[in-house]
Amino acid sequence: MTGGRREAGRPRLIERRSEVPAPAGEIWARVSRMDGVNDEFRPWMRMTVPRALRGASLDDLPLGVLAGRSWLLLFGLVPFDYDDLVIAEREPGRRFLERSTMLSMRRWEHERILKPCDAGTGTGGRTVVHDRIVFELRRPLALVPGLGAVVASVVSGLFAHRHRRLERAFRSSREGDERPSN
Repeated sequence: MTGGRREAGRPRLIERRSEVPAPAGEIWARVSRMDGVNDEFRPWMRMTVPRALRGASLDDLPLGVLAGRSWLLLFGLVPFDYDDLVIAEREPGRRFLERSTMLSMRRWEHERILKPCDAGTGTGGRTVVHDRIVFELRRPLALVPGLGAVVASVVSGLFAHRHRRLERAFRSSREGDERPSN
């Protein structure tokens, strides 16, 4: 037997790695704030910030408890899902693990690790950004044949987009730093 019930409860795994031209500390300062996260999502979506968390960074959130509900807005306008945000683990400046539930997902885990490239290579402050996502759709969505694969493809594409936006943001800021002043 393939597909169907066997596929229904199957967790999906997506991983994405990119080398970003900036030190880990600079990247963390951006990716640990909601405006940085939303910049990565643009123009496809945006996440709202729960009122109690406005102005907070990832470093300010409590561990292991619901921090709040963020609505996911298609094109920044149309609500299509929500994320009940729970930060399970955090190593400030280096790593976080989000273990949340969503309207569409009974399980959503997003781990992001920032690993400085070997300083001896002369990379000038480059960092590997590694995202690892595991998710499981809720029923009845999990029972729709092939939907898990479609959602995995969309999530994979979204994280590829996020990495491109993050790389571009730091590449642009670096190019601006390297321009001679008149």
